[in-house]
Amino acid sequence: MNSIDEVLLRFTSDWRNPVGIAALALVLFVAILYWEQTRFMLKSLRRNVLRSVLTGMATFILVLVITLVWSILAFLDRQTAAKSENLKAIITEKYQLPSQMPISYATSLAEGAPRNAGDYRVNPAKDSMLWAFYGGTLDPNKKTRENIIFFFAMEPSKIISYDNRTKKYSSMMDDIDQATDEEKRLLNDACREMEKYPYKVLVGPTRLAQMNKRVGERFKVTSLNYKEIDLEFEILGEIPGGRYELSAAMNYQYLQDAIESYNKGKSKDKQHAMTERTLALMWVRVPDMDAFERVAQQISSSPEYTTPAVKCDTASSGIASFLDAYKDLLFGMRWLLVPAILVTMSLVIANAISISVRERRVEMAVLKVLGFSPNQILSLVLGEALLIGCTSGLISGWLTYFLINDLVGGLALPIAFFGKFFISDAAPWWGLSIGAATALAGSVLPAWSARSVKVSEVFSKVA
Repeated sequence: MNSIDEVLLRFTSDWRNPVGIAALALVLFVAILYWEQTRFMLKSLRRNVLRSVLTGMATFILVLVITLVWSILAFLDRQTAAKSENLKAIITEKYQLPSQMPISYATSLAEGAPRNAGDYRVNPAKDSMLWAFYGGTLDPNKKTRENIIFFFAMEPSKIISYDNRTKKYSSMMDDIDQATDEEKRLLNDACREMEKYPYKVLVGPTRLAQMNKRVGERFKVTSLNYKEIDLEFEILGEIPGGRYELSAAMNYQYLQDAIESYNKGKSKDKQHAMTERTLALMWVRVPDMDAFERVAQQISSSPEYTTPAVKCDTASSGIASFLDAYKDLLFGMRWLLVPAILVTMSLVIANAISISVRERRVEMAVLKVLGFSPNQILSLVLGEALLIGCTSGLISGWLTYFLINDLVGGLALPIAFFGKFFISDAAPWWGLSIGAATALAGSVLPAWSARSVKVSEVFSKVA
């Protein structure tokens, strides 16, 4: 990440993080230990309740925005971060986007393209997965967003399967392992049903709502990328929410059978244009980087994949390449939007504290006469700002996490092929850290001004 969110993620990876809890406990302990000073700061904030509330609300809203932005950036960074084990290799066409490879490539690619006795061999039954993409519209005369649907065509057993030996579910699809046990059980039953009846499909919850369809309904799709290969489907169930909110999954065999049926009885020059171009990509899972490099070498050196040529990337590299189209947006979010919000927060707090200090110059002079040292006055003013910033930031971070994740069920913000984003578990500590840092930055100058109040000048003006 190479930015401030990386630092915060490193120390606040979870709202239950012991470091964050210990820091909060220390703050509370100090506040109780110096209760008289804490009570004085609370009374000072109550003198102008409206100003204190408005400053806290500004901090609350700005922390909310930063939490949303950092959660999105943190998720995308995790997806593009290089892994050292349990890697997924993505095999696509080398010189064309979208990738369109012959389905005849699938069998050998699923094994990692071994040719010699010592070559690395992938287990195709559980560590490989083919992908094709089928898209179309429910109404060819009205191609609105609500009518367009996009399918991942794949082998249902690779979406999820149950291993009787280990008593565990496994999946080649990212994020499926985060589903609940009940969701996995229902999804596994649905995938078995898809194998028996290829016309049955799974649809993401958001896409299902946009289509105004329900489980059990049938619909026909007029294809946009497989001309004249129009298919009828029955909605079998929903894909667990998250990344696949806006997508749908179908049995690849249904697409393949439809193309073969179209080609039946036709001459060679009238075969469907996509007959030898249905395979979009292959996923191959390997245990570590050494195995990946061996598989990549086997694929790149194989004479079988020349027309068209193919390439092999790690999943993180593939996703990073796909996100290149969004690099300006992500750059702006990380390096323009977030810093601008942080500066704005500091200025809001600086303005509020400065007004308070100017109004209380006489009070500061009296405190000095009563024996308060300049540093004690400095600490009191800084403490008032920290009370507002930390409290507002902590509440904002926690509420953002609760509202988006638990009540709303995720933030629907389609970026690339990610349909929904969730707030990071570290959100409460982000809010506390952001509130504290901006409060401190914004209150330093006003606090120094309060520290430097000269008793003689103040009382001479009063007189």
